[in-house]
Amino acid sequence: QVQLVESGGGSVQAGGSLRLSCAASGSIFSINTMGWYRQAPGKQRELVASITNSGSTRYADSVKGRFTISRDNAKNTMYLQMNSLKPEDTAVYYCNAELAVSLLTRAYWGQGTQVTVSS
Repeated sequence: QVQLVESGGGSVQAGGSLRLSCAASGSIFSINTMGWYRQAPGKQRELVASITNSGSTRYADSVKGRFTISRDNAKNTMYLQMNSLKPEDTAVYYCNAELAVSLLTRAYWGQGTQVTVSS
């Protein structure tokens, strides 16, 4: 069974740091673009950052200079280093990945991990 499992969420004070991880497991042939999304209460899910299998990255303007996305292709794992956290970063963070499984490539989602930043 193919799945994405996030870890590393939690509660932190403003200015603090957290590191999220997303591990893909199962019978995966290859992983294309991976990304982190977040959804705050009452808001739509939004892209935070993404990274291609060659390492090209993109970030939402709101997190540029504070968050860093990376991946370890050998471990099928993606990371999000979040520094200088702000209360407005509070949300459920979801991992997303385009996985090639057998002959089909489609997007998979993790179950989400809560990040709470207090002022």
